[in-house]
Amino acid sequence: MKKVFLSLLCVCFFTAASVQAQSILDQAKKTAGSVQNPLANYGGVASSILSKLTPALGLTEVQKPKVTDLVTGFLKQKAGILPLQQSNPASYASKFAGLQGGLFSKLKLLLTAAQYTKFLGLKPKTNDAANVLSQLFF
Repeated sequence: MKKVFLSLLCVCFFTAASVQAQSILDQAKKTAGSVQNPLANYGGVASSILSKLTPALGLTEVQKPKVTDLVTGFLKQKAGILPLQQSNPASYASKFAGLQGGLFSKLKLLLTAAQYTKFLGLKPKTNDAANVLSQLFF
């Protein structure tokens, strides 16, 4: 009887330990998923982008909300295709080029020629995670 009780106690202990380990693993996966997707908070990213674009381009009060809407919409769409970057890079590149082309053509209509030229000059040399403008160009 004593052996049965000890066996049952061991099974309960190891079951609880394995459930706890699985819970920790699930939490780690969730955390890793949010780190891999920098656009999980596209509103915050859009605000950061606008904080760089506004002084650099000299955006007017009329232009600011329109540029904000364009950038936010672009980031939402980019977040939708971001998983393709790992699973199907060619498809991601194709879809991203279309999204970026749409954004740039709308910005070209909204900004003055000088502002648009300055905007293109803000393109980072490489996809630098520290430079929020990389989200628009890469």
